[in-house]
Amino acid sequence: MNEKIVKRAERVLKGGANKNRLRILSFIARENNTSVWAISQGLKINFANASQHLLRLEKAGLVQKHRSGLEVFHELTPYGEKILEFVKNIK
Repeated sequence: MNEKIVKRAERVLKGGANKNRLRILSFIARENNTSVWAISQGLKINFANASQHLLRLEKAGLVQKHRSGLEVFHELTPYGEKILEFVKNIK
């Protein structure tokens, strides 16, 4: 495996290696195109904490964001969907 692929895999796997980030991925899968506010309220976590986790997920390539006015909305990327599917298959 080449070094570029190994580094990409590391970034993706580290991005999902946190229980709150996995909960956020699952929430976004259920409530696609959702805001930071909705995520923080739905998961009962601090808004700033949710924002930091989303930033990490975005850097890992697991979510993508877009703005509409003052709000920022998030959706899963194909990598995010695959990580979530992998986690769901762990028994």
